[in-house]
Amino acid sequence: MRQLSEYQQKEILVLGMAKSGFVAAKLLHRLGAKVTVNDRSSLSGNPHVLELSALGIDIVDNGHPLELVTEATYLVVKNPGIPYTNPLLQKAERLGVPVITEVELAAKISEAPFVAITGSNGKTTTTTLIGEMLKGSPQQPLVAGNIGTVLSEVAQEATHDHVIVAELSSFQLMGVQTFHPRVAVFLNLFDAHLDYHGTFEAYGQAKAKITQQQTVTDWLVTNADDARVQGFTAESKAQRLYFSVNKKVDGAYLEHEALCFNGDVIIAQEELAMPKGEHNIANALAAIAVAKLMDVPNAFIKDVLQSFTGVPHRLQYVGTIHDRAFYNDSKATNILATSKALSAFQKPVILLAGGLDRGNDFDALKPFLKAVKAVFAFGETKQKIQATAKEAGVKTVELVDTVVEAVQAAYNLSDAGDVILLSPACASWDQFKSFEERGDMFVKTVHTLK
Repeated sequence: MRQLSEYQQKEILVLGMAKSGFVAAKLLHRLGAKVTVNDRSSLSGNPHVLELSALGIDIVDNGHPLELVTEATYLVVKNPGIPYTNPLLQKAERLGVPVITEVELAAKISEAPFVAITGSNGKTTTTTLIGEMLKGSPQQPLVAGNIGTVLSEVAQEATHDHVIVAELSSFQLMGVQTFHPRVAVFLNLFDAHLDYHGTFEAYGQAKAKITQQQTVTDWLVTNADDARVQGFTAESKAQRLYFSVNKKVDGAYLEHEALCFNGDVIIAQEELAMPKGEHNIANALAAIAVAKLMDVPNAFIKDVLQSFTGVPHRLQYVGTIHDRAFYNDSKATNILATSKALSAFQKPVILLAGGLDRGNDFDALKPFLKAVKAVFAFGETKQKIQATAKEAGVKTVELVDTVVEAVQAAYNLSDAGDVILLSPACASWDQFKSFEERGDMFVKTVHTLK
């Protein structure tokens, strides 16, 4: 870990006592800062409070008092999910106080270089794949970020012998200033999180910050099939590699049903262990491009792709009951993700969808519903999804209250050979704390059917 002096005796506010806030507060204290942690909720009973208080860190909960930000405040480190409309952040902006996320802290202290991955869909799968592939590289990978492990925690232990593989959301990237990955990967771009960013332009610009500080000695790996990605990264100074499922490019591509890299066949498509939808092929191609940049042998890359079956909640195979196959795609929190999931199956699909209503419609899902046998819709968006499915010609469309009811109703309707797919096309926060909790409920219910 690099030892920094810039935070010594500086007043720093950590906004949000989630896992990342806890780690950031301890790190800043370690670096000599005068730290205050603020959370709008009551922190009574929070196990981290005692630990932070014992270090002399001030804790303020049950609201956001404006006096926490003053002209003496050196920095605000915010939880990625807290919107910039928060009164404390607006006051910080008025006073010229910098606002960052803990990703920026990780970048400042890490001795290890970064491979950073962003995009609207496929981040977790691609990040995990890259992490597995880089086990065959000269540097030992440490996987962190939006995938579940706090980046600034991992960065404290990383050395020059490591490489940090970081999944980064647009929320996290909005709060970076000097973050400078050796390799950046931009997978795709789709209308998402507009309730947070306000416009698609702002969302795309947040994603593009992954390459903003890169130089001519760095690499940017982008999706040659996504014109939006190419547009938002046009000003990048990094060297380029591409991936494509549609054409031969400088980088990784699909040709004659094989995944290739600049003339070398890496693996036949049929040998992939994970579901072989176009989105997963694109994810694998992106990972191949990074692995080749990091000097991983072709044979090692192939071994990983022959054994990697996917990540939990992303087209996760749950099991088969009386010739009905169940798949958990709870991480599909937008229309593009669900579209990709539906495209992965040739068999009749019964779709379970619905969740948080962010104000969007589902018209873009219609072309992918043509072969869907039935839809069971739940959550705040169930009427919208019902209307879309009927307009698309789905014969059976039913409304249910919960995921549990959806699973049971879908099974009762299904025939041998059907796929029963949870792919909500919506965030989970209307009924669940996370997409993981939603997916776990689906898996538990399927096992109950057994």
